[in-house]
Amino acid sequence: MKPDTYHKQQAKKLGVVVKPSTNPKKKLDVFKDNKKMASIGAEGYRDYNSYKKKEGLAVADVKRKSYIARHKCAGAKKDTPNYYSCNILWGK
Repeated sequence: MKPDTYHKQQAKKLGVVVKPSTNPKKKLDVFKDNKKMASIGAEGYRDYNSYKKKEGLAVADVKRKSYIARHKCAGAKKDTPNYYSCNILWGK
């Protein structure tokens, strides 16, 4: 998956860069200071921006709320795959 503007903006807020993943099962690789930090987003599953584009803002917001609760994003440790998924794929 090629990162779109939304993903790049979310990554920039965290001081990281996203690129298409080298892992065929993941969407994006996250880099900080040219060091790979994580591979995030299971290929074949949607994220906030894809729901927003295909099903609208209302559906995307409900999906975001469910994802954040299910994955305990509030307690995600910094620089972990969960942290980056919560903030890049599902962040505000």
